[in-house]
Amino acid sequence: MTETTYVTDERTDLLETLAHHRHFLRFTTRDLTDEQAGQRTTASVLCLGGLIKHVTSAERHWAEFILNGPSPSDDFSNMTEADFARRADEFRMLPGDTLAGVLAAYEEVARRTDEIVTSLPDLNADHPLPEAPWHKPGARWSARRVLLHIAAETAQHAGHADIIRESLDGAKSMG
Repeated sequence: MTETTYVTDERTDLLETLAHHRHFLRFTTRDLTDEQAGQRTTASVLCLGGLIKHVTSAERHWAEFILNGPSPSDDFSNMTEADFARRADEFRMLPGDTLAGVLAAYEEVARRTDEIVTSLPDLNADHPLPEAPWHKPGARWSARRVLLHIAAETAQHAGHADIIRESLDGAKSMG
């Protein structure tokens, strides 16, 4: 009996890992209404639609960072109350938001990120991180490191989403 060995390149591995975590995040919303997608089921302010909105926004931001580095609006010390309010709205389903719309926006951002990963000349290309209390001063992230961060954040929020969904109606993503 011979053992089959699968060898892929780094970009394929990164994209497959990210696709796996995206799938489980989206899967938590299967068969839900817009109202259910916006419902809080735990002590947290999080809801399923809001989590997907947040992951969409974060992935869009980091994909832009890969291409262009930090923007002036990334400087945490310059954020206004309005900026913080907009950020908080990422975690909620707002009037006019629909689950279909949230999922479509996430799909578009995912497609764009995947396109960037496949076309980027070098995953070692890096930029300085913006000033923020959670970043080391002077730190730089490569495109590779940013993609690992996107995958980790997506996986973390997929876990949050699984807890929220189970609390909503008992449905689980796995198990």
